[in-house]
Amino acid sequence: MSTSYRNIQSSGSSGGIPAVLYGEPSDRLFLFVHGKLSRKEEAEAFAEDVVLLRNQVLAFDLPEHGERKGENYPCTVQNGVHDLRTVYDSVKDSYSSVSLFACSLGAYFSLVAYRDVVFDKCLFLSPLLDMERLIRNMMHWANVDEERLQREREIPTSFGETLSWDYYEYVRAHPVDRWDSPTSILYGENDNLTERCVLDAFAQKFACGVTVMSGGEHYFHTPEQLTFLKNWIREQNGDGGISKEGKR
Repeated sequence: MSTSYRNIQSSGSSGGIPAVLYGEPSDRLFLFVHGKLSRKEEAEAFAEDVVLLRNQVLAFDLPEHGERKGENYPCTVQNGVHDLRTVYDSVKDSYSSVSLFACSLGAYFSLVAYRDVVFDKCLFLSPLLDMERLIRNMMHWANVDEERLQREREIPTSFGETLSWDYYEYVRAHPVDRWDSPTSILYGENDNLTERCVLDAFAQKFACGVTVMSGGEHYFHTPEQLTFLKNWIREQNGDGGISKEGKR
């Protein structure tokens, strides 16, 4: 499988956005947006299957991930959305078909950044679908109310997350109220970050296909979970790469 590394210029990051492109030259592309604590190279397993359908796969490091861990550029929703838009703008005119695979936090960033984009195909793994609700849940777990968060601006928690008033305000100002891409979701039955009612409401509102792995978790990492994921990816791409217009 052909692999090439590149750097996508970004006005928000002095070092640019490190990226890796898998697959032979093609007019079909999958953008791969990883989740928290991951990196662009996690796309390799996904690429092994989809490049066989004449797709290329472009993956890139989110702020504070992979090659960007030393940058003074935090992984906020504002920076994440900025980078996702920068990456999309850098490739949109070079391919006749652009699809999306996004995981967890990367899926949430995608929902905000790409609300006006219609991908040929969109695959979400364990997506964070309602960030305002999740932040409110974390505030409850940490026994923090809105008044305190607004006053202190940032509050570290015992479970490793830092609550941020600026992040919370941005999320509330940018609700996920539009998503027109044909979308399939893989969800673990025991996902502890996205509640099942949130998943069901999102899927109904935006007409998404949903596959639930019995006993699955938010983080797919066991051999059984990874096998389930791989089979799901193959099933979702089993149409030979047919786009929303029915073209190959």
